[in-house]
Amino acid sequence: MTEIVDNEPETAPAGATGIDAGNSGTTGRKYNRWTQNDTLEDYSLRYAPKSFRRWSPYVVATTALGGIAYLADFAIGGSIAISNGFSSAMVAILAAAVVIFLTGIPISYYSAKYSIDMDLLTRGAGFGYLGSTLTSVIYASFTFIFFALEGSIMAQALDVGLHIPLALGYLLCSLVILPMVIYGMTAMSKMQVWTQPVWLVLMVAPFVSIAIQDPSKYAKFAHFAGNSPTGSSISMLGVGAGAGVALSLIAQVGEQVDYLRFMPDKTPENAKSWWAAVLSAGPGWVVLGASKQIGGAFLAFCIAGSVGLSKANEPIQMYISGFKTFAAPVALGLATFFVILSQIKINVTNAYSGSLSWSNFFSRLTHRHPGRVVYIFLNVGIALALMEGGVFGFLNTVLGFYSNVAIAWIGAVVADLVINKPLKLSPSFIEFKRAHLYNFNPVGFGAMLVASAVSIAAYFEAFGDYGKAYSPFIALFLAMALSPLFAWLTKGKYYIARLDDLDEPLIGADGLPSAVTLTCSVCSDAFERPDMANCPFHEGAICSLCCSLDKECHDTCKSGNGVGPVDLSMPAMRSAG
Repeated sequence: MTEIVDNEPETAPAGATGIDAGNSGTTGRKYNRWTQNDTLEDYSLRYAPKSFRRWSPYVVATTALGGIAYLADFAIGGSIAISNGFSSAMVAILAAAVVIFLTGIPISYYSAKYSIDMDLLTRGAGFGYLGSTLTSVIYASFTFIFFALEGSIMAQALDVGLHIPLALGYLLCSLVILPMVIYGMTAMSKMQVWTQPVWLVLMVAPFVSIAIQDPSKYAKFAHFAGNSPTGSSISMLGVGAGAGVALSLIAQVGEQVDYLRFMPDKTPENAKSWWAAVLSAGPGWVVLGASKQIGGAFLAFCIAGSVGLSKANEPIQMYISGFKTFAAPVALGLATFFVILSQIKINVTNAYSGSLSWSNFFSRLTHRHPGRVVYIFLNVGIALALMEGGVFGFLNTVLGFYSNVAIAWIGAVVADLVINKPLKLSPSFIEFKRAHLYNFNPVGFGAMLVASAVSIAAYFEAFGDYGKAYSPFIALFLAMALSPLFAWLTKGKYYIARLDDLDEPLIGADGLPSAVTLTCSVCSDAFERPDMANCPFHEGAICSLCCSLDKECHDTCKSGNGVGPVDLSMPAMRSAG
């Protein structure tokens, strides 16, 4: 196993990442202790600097994939199979996986290349500075919905294995996550790497055991009908409904890129390992995800006769039965341990990503940032309320509705990256700083709103049964069609509000983002060049966070005329060489 090293630099990179309440303007900005600690803050609202990205591609990828340990996939696969039968479930799961994989490739690539998270990527991919505020809430909703689902699964294990009441279990499952998430990537990378082998062995053990002891079950699985009115045969309505539930996971790529932004710069020396890490930990998560959904469908079939269809989609029941096939005396304890381990591995990711999205959301609305740590408690608190409200019992309904909005967002972002940029309808690079962006870009923001509205109407049967079943696909098609249309109609003028006019080149002589640090004229801390902009209001360079939090400048630096999407003479494109 690759040795894990302490990736804190010997001298921590200069730069604070939070403020006290409301200090802004020309008087300077002071940062509180939580947000001055880069280990706690993890550059939650800004570019991840080269000096902080000391992890190898292997460690970054392993950490990102560690979050895929979640067992909601088993519950989702079991629910889809129970509701729609074997054939419809298999087609639905595979169709959703193909969509998720293809949409995940460009998002993962651009995030790793520019060292930015999903929110910053969305800003520059057709949404504008404030236009991406809504997507921060969509993404935050994904994290706390799935935190609640995963926490419910963990609480079920505590109930069955340790006889802890569900209500108390929900609280314990929330509290146990907090210590690891507070310390960000530094703590989570170590936990995920070391627990991954144990988790993999336990996950596959029941399937291997069943294959050895009773291989005929795999053939019988093809005849599983569940509650489907069409039995085990394929139903196009069942395929659409099942795919809609599975597609709710499309926003998982956001959690993957929250880690991929810490990838080292791609160089000729590390190109192969860099691409392997980006593809496996980015879109590649869905290969394991879809496999787990199919595995959950299979285990639900195996236990339906003994526990009933109403409980057959509970992962704790699946694994108690699975471990009994080779370790009956300790099956309950082993299953309880496995579920707890799995849910800790994913819920640290859910809580971490939620803290990033809430930080982005509130910093733009309130011009204040008390630190990422504060928003961990907010996200976990919302998830706890959902758990106590019994969200697991409405799994299919919640995920089916959510997928309409999530896929419209992802579809609009992907369209900008794979259609608009090659056609030169949008800039070839990603600009995320407030100083250079319009507040709203109708290209991505408008495409998402229209696609969401139409698909939600379809979900509520405005276009009949088939419209409801395939509403997520309506959202995807509309978002990807409308984004280039709006870019063409607006001539791309709402992407860049102002040119980058700092004297220091953005790209170094080696062709990579410059690691030269500049001092922020507001907070007096130093940050790497990609995080800096020129500020006429403060008469000097300003870091992206101080720029975001400033409420006195009123965007006076922007001319409001736009510069067009294909002006390759932009300083952002120049190199030092």
